[in-house]
Amino acid sequence: MTAHSVPTANALYDIPGPQTRKRHRLYGIVSTVLILALIGWVIYLLFDTDQFTAAKWTPFEYKGIQELLLRGLGNTLKAFAYAAVLSLVLGAVLAVGRLSEHRPVRWVATVLVEFFRAMPVLVMIFFIFVALKVQPLPALVAGLTLYNGSVLAEVFRTGINSVERGQREAAYALGMRKTQVTTFVLAPQAIRAMLPTIISQLVVALKDTSLGYLITYEEFLHAGKLIASNLDYDLPFIPVVMVISPIYIGMCMLLSWFATWVARRQRRNPKTEAVGVGPAQPGTLMPGGR
Repeated sequence: MTAHSVPTANALYDIPGPQTRKRHRLYGIVSTVLILALIGWVIYLLFDTDQFTAAKWTPFEYKGIQELLLRGLGNTLKAFAYAAVLSLVLGAVLAVGRLSEHRPVRWVATVLVEFFRAMPVLVMIFFIFVALKVQPLPALVAGLTLYNGSVLAEVFRTGINSVERGQREAAYALGMRKTQVTTFVLAPQAIRAMLPTIISQLVVALKDTSLGYLITYEEFLHAGKLIASNLDYDLPFIPVVMVISPIYIGMCMLLSWFATWVARRQRRNPKTEAVGVGPAQPGTLMPGGR
């Protein structure tokens, strides 16, 4: 056995041996075959139920249908943009409240976070829309903001508390106030760790905008429902799903790609990179030395 073939230990797990690698390869082949078989079965059912007939796809060629879908997509993105920005602001405010040294402020922030996190987002949207008689867009944005903002508050608080204690103590030793320590020392370091979780929660907010169709908000899913139910084209429900689903998935993947791009830029940012220290040169004297 050569030096290259000797398994080396890993901090998280032991490198598998030849027999284990064979089993893993077999598991991978079997899993791939099963997944392909499942995909093939689904495609067969779609063809068997005539989901690809021209009659069911003809409506998408009409300009009115295309405009309806584009208008719904625009409304979805508008609701998401409002909810994302407001959720980040609300999350930051509640996180500051939970980190406050004043007990009443901390208690109020904790009660708000726990209440809105526990409340189903659909219940909040319906309550705002029906009980408070708010228009569909503000009701949808308000419900998404309250829920996602309370979740992000915990993300922010946990991220700031995860920064090494020495960073905080060093900043206080330099005479910085708590606001300055949080803004200039803790938050910039915590953002890099929090970014994946923040983006994941924003993806949840993007998908939850589809709840707007339940309160007659004309978003993307609502537009698809109108096409599938109000046109006399053999109710093309499956084709509508096949059109809308990839667009939702694409938007979520685009949001994840944006998070990865931001994280890479942060790692390349000179302000966050470590400063290299040159090696000591011979003959260098300390101040006051001879």
